[in-house]
Amino acid sequence: MNEEVFNLSIRKFLKLVGVSSQRDIEQAVAKAISDGAISGTEKFPAKVTLEIAGLRLKVQFDGEIALQ
Repeated sequence: MNEEVFNLSIRKFLKLVGVSSQRDIEQAVAKAISDGAISGTEKFPAKVTLEIAGLRLKVQFDGEIALQ
């Protein structure tokens, strides 16, 4: 195994997930505010599941998205 290639590929994957997720969350919040579905002061529970079938890895992360 090449540690450098391995670490770079993990970082690239996590960056992709982070940037894409942030954009999707921002768009969903903007639409919900625009539609009047939320006021913009809410807190939302959030959950992400990381799964790598070939490694039999499935990990869940729980958190919160606060708008104010």
